[in-house]
This record gives sequence, C-alpha cells and structure tokens, in this order.
Amino acid sequence: MPKSADVPKSAPDMTFSASVVEKGHGRIETRRLSVSRECVAYLGWPGAAQICRIERIRETKGRISREIAYAVTSLTPEQADPDALLALWRDHWLIKNRLHWRRDVILREDDSRIRTGASPQALAAMRNAMLHLVKDAPGPLRAIREAFAENRLRAIKAAQSGLL
Repeated sequence: MPKSADVPKSAPDMTFSASVVEKGHGRIETRRLSVSRECVAYLGWPGAAQICRIERIRETKGRISREIAYAVTSLTPEQADPDALLALWRDHWLIKNRLHWRRDVILREDDSRIRTGASPQALAAMRNAMLHLVKDAPGPLRAIREAFAENRLRAIKAAQSGLL
C-alpha cells in the first residue's frame, strides 16, 4: 500500500490520445481515450502498465449524455498505443453485448433481486433453456417473452413439445 507521501497531489496528467466518432442506430457517439502512466506505481497493482480514461458522449434525438470510465491495463505503450486501446475497449463491449444483451435487456436479468442460495443459478439455467427454446422461433424475442408471460400454460406446453 502506498504511503500518504506517495499519493499524487492532483489528478494524473491524462492527455488526449485517441478519438473515434460513430454514427448509427439514431445516435452519434464520440469516444475519447486518454492514457497515463503517472499513477501506475501508486496503484501497487502487479502488472499494471497504463491507466486509461474514456469519455463517451452520445447524442440521441437532440439529447446529449456524457459518461466517463476508467480502466487499468497490463499492456505497455509499446504493446498497445492509445488507438489500439480504444479499439480493444470497444471490442470488449461488443463481445459483452453479443453474449449478454438478450439476457440483460430482453430477459431483464440485471433487474433480478434474487441474490442468495442456489436461486440465481437456477434462474440463469431457466433463462438459458428459454433462450435455447426460442432461438429459431419466428419474431422478436421480446414479443415471445411477453406472450409467454401473459399465458404461462402456453409457455409450459411449448417447452414440453420443443415447438413454438
């Protein structure tokens, strides 16, 4: 753990390093990545090489939102310059979204209040089964979920038969 004398007196110098602007899905998103090596020693994390700060600015239907996030990476500047780090950050979220978007958004898994015992794992298994059953079903997943939520007997019969 660093001593208080080692604590930086001000925020690390995070100079603007890389930027990308994307347009699509009715929005404009600007991402700016800044990188610093100043606080790496202070962190005391084995293998830490750079600290990254990403600012995301989204404009959707005239509304602007701004978000700032931080990360620590073991990649040195020689292994990944700011442009490469920005691409890696974006790819991370693309992978996460591909894997979890249906669970998080359509099935509202993140809204679950069940946190103890085996219940979270059991519900995750049920969601996986549901996703498997409807993977080839016609129509949007949200509409299927809502229809089954309104008619549970229909959902049970569909699960038993393997047909939707």
